[in-house]
Amino acid sequence: MSSTELPGTRAAALAPRIRAVRVAEGEELRSVALPGLTLTVRARPPASSGLPTALFVHGLGGSSQNWTALMRHLEDTVDGEAVDLPGFGDSPPPDDGDYSVTAHARAVIRLLDARGRGPVHLIANSLGGAVSTRVAAVRPDLVRTLTLVSPALPELRAQRSAWPTAAMALPGAAPLLRRLTKDWTPEMRVRGVLALCYGDPGRVTDQAFLHAVEEMERRLELPYFWDAMTRSARGVVDAYTLGGQHGLWRQAERVLAPTLLVYGGRDQLVAYRMAGKAAAAFRASRLLTLPDAGHVAMMEYPETVAEAVRDLVDDIGRS
Repeated sequence: MSSTELPGTRAAALAPRIRAVRVAEGEELRSVALPGLTLTVRARPPASSGLPTALFVHGLGGSSQNWTALMRHLEDTVDGEAVDLPGFGDSPPPDDGDYSVTAHARAVIRLLDARGRGPVHLIANSLGGAVSTRVAAVRPDLVRTLTLVSPALPELRAQRSAWPTAAMALPGAAPLLRRLTKDWTPEMRVRGVLALCYGDPGRVTDQAFLHAVEEMERRLELPYFWDAMTRSARGVVDAYTLGGQHGLWRQAERVLAPTLLVYGGRDQLVAYRMAGKAAAAFRASRLLTLPDAGHVAMMEYPETVAEAVRDLVDDIGRS
């Protein structure tokens, strides 16, 4: 057993390992085998023992790498792990091919139950925000606090800039997207993602851009890449249409955990105007708005987001 493998887990050998996933200095990758799926977890050892546990959940098309900067800034506050949702990052697809928000939430719940790390400070972005809202609503025993960065919660009037992402949910979208973008280089794809997700793509360093291109090259070699993307996008759209007790806004109202909401003023995927509705829906919420941030504030302004998370964690610890 390797030094990074936990008892009860096994090496991630199920995914086509075209090339190695990038691991930043100080991080470890662990593979957790569960019935029907295998999840890769990115861990950063805490600065001291006895810190409260945290789990980070990425958005559509993202991975645990999206949390590297924030985890580094919070290593003195939480014992943090970031999960690759099924079919993303280094986690292979689920055996049942289910990429719905409920299935992703079930994967997070099963991971937390198997690891026995709950209740955790649950920190999530975009699709991960919808997933984590559902987790916090149905399993309050697993969530100590909830931090949502641009959560993908239903909007009646989505921004036009978000329409192409929603279009991925349409039947036949995967082969169509492959045909339309077959001549795009990894560099072109990354620049497009940065333009969509960052308030100011100029904040991305040259080194970070090269790392993103390497990751894009790796993902495009995975035979299930487009399937995971389109099915997960469809899962978000389906979740938006649910009403009653299963609706995401209804579940937001049921969340008991103190909640930090982070919204970017330049977000092209989740409208800034939704910040007020979210603050009203989550009963014990505090709101951080970043006028110059886009959709991934934890990557754009990790120090500022970390400070807000630290305040939340410290307040809960004192109470």
